[in-house]
Amino acid sequence: MPTRHVLLAVVVATLWGLNFLAIHASLEHFPPLFLVALRFGVVAVPTILLVPRPAVPTRWLVGYGLGFGTVQFFGLYLGMAAGFPAGLASLVLQASAPFTVLLGALLLRERLTPGRLVGVGVAVAGLAVVGLSRAQATSWIPFLLVVLGALGWALGNLASRLAAPPEPLHLTLWMSVVPPLPMLALSLAVEGPVTIVESLATSFSAAAVPAWVGLAYTVLLGTVVGSGIWVWLMARHPAGVVAPFSMLVPVVGILAAWVALGERPALLELGGGVLVVGGVLLTARRGASAPARPPGAVPTTRVLAEEHSS
Repeated sequence: MPTRHVLLAVVVATLWGLNFLAIHASLEHFPPLFLVALRFGVVAVPTILLVPRPAVPTRWLVGYGLGFGTVQFFGLYLGMAAGFPAGLASLVLQASAPFTVLLGALLLRERLTPGRLVGVGVAVAGLAVVGLSRAQATSWIPFLLVVLGALGWALGNLASRLAAPPEPLHLTLWMSVVPPLPMLALSLAVEGPVTIVESLATSFSAAAVPAWVGLAYTVLLGTVVGSGIWVWLMARHPAGVVAPFSMLVPVVGILAAWVALGERPALLELGGGVLVVGGVLLTARRGASAPARPPGAVPTTRVLAEEHSS
């Protein structure tokens, strides 16, 4: 890649790594389930008005929205609200890659090569090490919620793969139409209307400014700008050249949380993180034979563009 394209890829990874600090800031004020509904509601309204609907079957659009948009952020936001560190969350969420490989083999009958199977095993071992460390420090529950988020991302990957979108960024934006209503319903049932109204009523105070800044960052820089640049790069270079830059996301996330929030991962967590990243890199490698794609699936570049958008 030209140097300017390499710099763009690094910029995207940095934007996505810092996204976890933005989420943390928003969660300091808004309840997590309502925040998910608010985040996607802000994107959904201009998307419906300004962006052409992607030419994909409705079931895959809804499936992508439920997996990537609803389940992923349900788990991630609840896990972080329950105390899971922002930097470590950026790492654990990378488990979506081996989950995608496993689910692709189970549900889409894609070929699981020995190298990718080893990668999945290494990543799962790394997750177990991180989970064990967190369980010793606090509890398994926040960790398992973030893992659920990674599983939701993987399910969304399969739906986007089956959708075979001619314009991947349009699908990414239209996915935002799906989560607001189910997440608002869950928020009303779990968090309650009193909590929601109180968070909105106090959101115009000076103390709530970081929460709004975090939300704006997540929507504009994390989603629109980051995904837009990533899809643009994927359209111009082989997936194997661009995709590894996503491994910078947890590096940025952990370092940023260390500096800004004082989060210092334990040695066991860092060791598990190395295993997760190594496993993800192994699963991303192409074997001698490319895995089978379902009929009509998009080329690998577009598939990975959807898999790594955040």
